[in-house]
Amino acid sequence: MRTAFVLAAALVVAGCTAEAGPDPARPAEPGVLRVLAGSELTDLRPVLDAAAEATGVEVEFTFTGTLEGAEALAKGEVDGEYDAVWFSSNRYPAGIPEAARRLGTQVEVMSSPVVLGLSTSSAKRLGWADRRVGWGEIAEQAGRKAFTYGMTDPSASNSGFSALVGVASALAGAGAAVDADQIAAVTPRLKDFFAAQSLSAGSSGWLSEAYQRRATGQDPGARVDGLVNYESVLLSMNAAGTLPEPLTLVYPDDGVVTADYPLTLLADAGDDARDAHRRLTDHLRTPDVQREIARTTHRRPVVPGVELDPRFAVRDLVELPFPVARDAVEGLLSAYFDELRRPSRTLYVLDTSGSMAGDRIASLRSALVGLTGADDSLTGRFRRFRSREEVTLLPFDTTPGEPRTFTLPEGDPRAELAEIKAYAEALAEGGGTAIYDSLSRAYRVMEPLVAADPDRFTSIVLMTDGENANGSGLAEFQASFGSVPASVRQVPVFTVLFGEGSGAELGQVAAMTGGKVFDARAAELGDVFQEIRGYQ
Repeated sequence: MRTAFVLAAALVVAGCTAEAGPDPARPAEPGVLRVLAGSELTDLRPVLDAAAEATGVEVEFTFTGTLEGAEALAKGEVDGEYDAVWFSSNRYPAGIPEAARRLGTQVEVMSSPVVLGLSTSSAKRLGWADRRVGWGEIAEQAGRKAFTYGMTDPSASNSGFSALVGVASALAGAGAAVDADQIAAVTPRLKDFFAAQSLSAGSSGWLSEAYQRRATGQDPGARVDGLVNYESVLLSMNAAGTLPEPLTLVYPDDGVVTADYPLTLLADAGDDARDAHRRLTDHLRTPDVQREIARTTHRRPVVPGVELDPRFAVRDLVELPFPVARDAVEGLLSAYFDELRRPSRTLYVLDTSGSMAGDRIASLRSALVGLTGADDSLTGRFRRFRSREEVTLLPFDTTPGEPRTFTLPEGDPRAELAEIKAYAEALAEGGGTAIYDSLSRAYRVMEPLVAADPDRFTSIVLMTDGENANGSGLAEFQASFGSVPASVRQVPVFTVLFGEGSGAELGQVAAMTGGKVFDARAAELGDVFQEIRGYQ
């Protein structure tokens, strides 16, 4: 089983215990349903606790992203290791023949449309608090930068993927699933829509947390006016009562794409798993449990006769057509990264100290080379460095090295990608570990780059396999951080814990800069670098 789709720890939700994931050598156990699932389903814990008591069926989750899950299905990496998959939608894997043939009985359990949530003041300012608007008007105002929003990376999370499909289908206005020709025709309006995106994330949960931290001033990132996310996530944020002002949900009147959460038995599942799947889905679709799911997760019931409660204010939703052809879906994703969204700027602060000798420096070289296009997997193709992107590599050991910036041209970036590949392959280890001098240098390098072109998604990735041993320490970095210019202080640091790196210190760096910690101690470094791409 590839490490890429088991980065999150497995969770036996019904039994309330954590495990490392299904063991390929361990046969399926009667009454245990091994499920590869989207990470947003962690909020079903209370419902599945009760389901275990009522049915005797325990659910053992391993979490993954949309594309990773589809690729695992297509490659047969789920065979014998899982009994079922539970994604927010099966639309993408259903379009890949090798994945589709592994999907068996599908039972919808709940639903949640992807909509726009705006701070109440922003919705009133735009005149959208009391009237329905369409994606066309939303895109027009976005192009004018009348508001800003956050959205998940559509190659990493279904909410972002659904938003991309939804707005493209609505703007195409053909009444049928968007195709390659229509993507080209609506590209200018799609560019308008994505011009207002100022926050990206690899998961819906982290996106909502980042929005809240920025809204309450807990991290230095610029505040955003709203989010494109699941209705359930937006309602949950309001219910938590921790936002300075609630979100007003904007339901486009020309349609949405809805997640229908089918608990899907795999075609090769055994009789015990089939029986467990039937007992569990029958229980989850009873009226009382449907109401409990709505109450605890803010997702809509799917069983006829179970009424929507007042939280679900808009009920006459139009479902937009979803492309079933793989080339149309992948064409839309390619257009998003290469043309539609604001380009990225990433500075990699890379530990090349003596402790990186051997397999570690080889892993670092391989991880960077994979981002140049060497990884031809489904996820690798969409997580590589893209046209229009700016990449700076800053190796360090006893002192910071010399940074080198690569700017990938629009159109054909292959020559610049080859330069990055050659640079990565030449990285050599030796010397000490000056983490904080190097991180301070990274922010200084960022200053002229941000000043020259501020309209980019900008981030720093800090990868180290050890504790700081040279130069200034964490306390000195923290003390000096306030003097960093505001435009650069908003740049988040995504820290990568590797080898003997200090998790506590790297966590503090990520927290103070609005970033996130990624743990590469039990995963391939290349997979972690790809995961980070969803946040850039």
